[in-house]
Amino acid sequence: MPSAYVIVDMQISDMEQYKKYMVAAPESIKVAGGEYLVRGGPIETLEGEWKPARMAMLRFPSYAAAKSWYDGEMYRAARAQRAGATLFFNAVLVEGVPAPV
Repeated sequence: MPSAYVIVDMQISDMEQYKKYMVAAPESIKVAGGEYLVRGGPIETLEGEWKPARMAMLRFPSYAAAKSWYDGEMYRAARAQRAGATLFFNAVLVEGVPAPV
């Protein structure tokens, strides 16, 4: 079963409010079997016009696990902590390719 990835592009507008989310979100991810692969850091556009402000990327053991995390009570509570802290928060879920045998 291939892993699944949540890719986020966001722009934080209220860091103090966002810090509440930063406390709550990681535990919800860990409990769901996920992990951070990217959380902030330098960004360079290699092609195209996309200019992300801040990126995060999460890996989950499956698409279903990622959906369950996103729709789950723990992450809903974390998202509530983020309310009003970002100018935008765009997130996509994508299934990875199967691991080679």
